[in-house]
Amino acid sequence: MEVVGISFDTTAENAAFAQKFNFPFPLLCDTGRTVGLAYHACDSPQAAYAKRISYLIDEQGKILKIYETVNPRTHPAEVLADLTAEE
Repeated sequence: MEVVGISFDTTAENAAFAQKFNFPFPLLCDTGRTVGLAYHACDSPQAAYAKRISYLIDEQGKILKIYETVNPRTHPAEVLADLTAEE
């Protein structure tokens, strides 16, 4: 299993954010909004911020679940429960 985050921030901004919050996973940069548009995290290339959403994707690239509303406090437990259900 791999967890990655994607934001519209620059590499330097993501590095500072990851260091500040001690992130244990990589943060990818989508400054052009390409991934954000493809995964419906934004509606236009001019979007200032991405919607807080996530996807559970299997090893073959199949989307198993879309989380359209993410609460950072409860989301990890929700995803872990869904991963357990998939096994």
